[in-house]
Amino acid sequence: MTHAASPRTYVIVLLALLALTVVTTVVAHIDLGPGNSAVAMLIAVVKMLLVMLFFMHIRYEARLTRLFAGAGLLWLLFMIGLVMADVLSRNWR
Repeated sequence: MTHAASPRTYVIVLLALLALTVVTTVVAHIDLGPGNSAVAMLIAVVKMLLVMLFFMHIRYEARLTRLFAGAGLLWLLFMIGLVMADVLSRNWR
């Protein structure tokens, strides 16, 4: 089954990605302390999901393809969690 998204959908997703990029830049200039990294990662994950769902057409694929894409996302979040646990447990001087 082939699905073609409308050009309007691609334009809306593109504008959302551009807006999120601007938000990332604005937030980078605000001092949130340790929260800067968390906010930046959250925005990056949202942008990644938009790209996966619409530009990579995962939204319209079979369940097995979505399962493997979700497993890859889960693995990425697991690895980021391990890195963040390591960084947050260190005694930074």
